[in-house]
Amino acid sequence: MKRVRAALGASIGRIAATAAVAALAFAPVSVAPARAANLLELNFWLSGPNYSGVVPACDSQEALDLIATRFAETERRFWASSLSITDFEKVHEIAFRPWGQEYQPRRYCRGTVFTNDLKKRVIYYSIIEDGGWTGATWGVEWCVVGLDRNYAYAPSCKMAGP
Repeated sequence: MKRVRAALGASIGRIAATAAVAALAFAPVSVAPARAANLLELNFWLSGPNYSGVVPACDSQEALDLIATRFAETERRFWASSLSITDFEKVHEIAFRPWGQEYQPRRYCRGTVFTNDLKKRVIYYSIIEDGGWTGATWGVEWCVVGLDRNYAYAPSCKMAGP
């Protein structure tokens, strides 16, 4: 019994000593006062949102082609499907900057798409300033009603709208 107590006491003593050393090691870090960034630490590239509000129109062929290309790629890569968009119809704007000037500009659109399975479906999409790869150009997000297979914009693509 004495041996068990001695072993237990030594074990607890080592844990307490380790905790004390760790506390002393991190103490200066946690009590140091906050300082402002010096000239070398400032990030000049994050000066704030300087949006121009220039995004393509809903019926811009470049935006529609981008949606069609990425839709076909998504269907092929993730759903093992050969489904693709063949045509757009009745494309119109739903909203532009619905939350105000200080937010990232988005143009919300609605239309109808024809797919290569000969079906007609509703599509909701947005064209976003600085929404492209690395934020260098505009980008698009879309949802085709009935084909939101991972429910990212559920229910029925409602979350793709403003």
